[in-house]
Amino acid sequence: MLIDAHIHIFPPRMQHNRRDLLSRDDGFRVLYQNEKANLVGAEEVIAMLDSMEIYRAVVFGFPWQDVELCKEGNDYVLESMMRFPDRFIGFINLPWGGSEEVLKECERGIASGAQGVGELACYHQPLNHTILQQGETLVKMVEQKGVPLLLHINEPVGHSYPGKVDIDLKALQDFIASHPALTIILAHWGGGFFFFELMPEIKKITKNVFYDTAASPLLYHQQIFEVALKIVGEERILFGSDFPLLTPRKYFKEMAMAIASEDILKKIKGENARRLFGL
Repeated sequence: MLIDAHIHIFPPRMQHNRRDLLSRDDGFRVLYQNEKANLVGAEEVIAMLDSMEIYRAVVFGFPWQDVELCKEGNDYVLESMMRFPDRFIGFINLPWGGSEEVLKECERGIASGAQGVGELACYHQPLNHTILQQGETLVKMVEQKGVPLLLHINEPVGHSYPGKVDIDLKALQDFIASHPALTIILAHWGGGFFFFELMPEIKKITKNVFYDTAASPLLYHQQIFEVALKIVGEERILFGSDFPLLTPRKYFKEMAMAIASEDILKKIKGENARRLFGL
């Protein structure tokens, strides 16, 4: 069972009104002002999954700062789950914060069948203790609901690109430690946070932390799979393509070159996600 654990989808109105949306959200403008950055809907995702013989996908929209835009994107995700119930695992997206509106939308989305929250992100400001604390009420609700929280975490070093911000890994450590019952998925290899699992005190707090591979070919040499397996183990790595940014083909090629064990490949490509989502 192959499962892609990281795909973005947008409703048709958003796909056709990119210019208007650029002026309404700083984070969206940073990522999507270049028209080469594709916006796709459910049908395009299904076509890609079929072409790659991938069984299911985790799909979500964009973390708009405007709750109403989040609602529109969440409605499309929930509708797409109903249209393709055997193919989509839907996450809802929300602004990072704890307002009554945000909490109500979180409650509504999960009650309507969403199986997770995210990819929550700060694409236009540093991620630090202050920002993480602002979302504490929301995070506690997600924890109580028993669904995973997917966080966008970019690496704090290396080349620059749209949406890359300063990341305080100590703040991320404290956030993880303060939510031991919360299942957390750190996108993009957690910005390299998994390297610090070589430290016993970090390994101790990351038992419920998963790392997805989204954008890996654009960021790391394929050896990262070997390194991550040695540090994290084979149970907490999730294949995610970040489609439409990239297709799964490049990931599968790199994984095949880096990992000899078919059993381990099966776990990363889908078994870990199947277990996480109780499929």
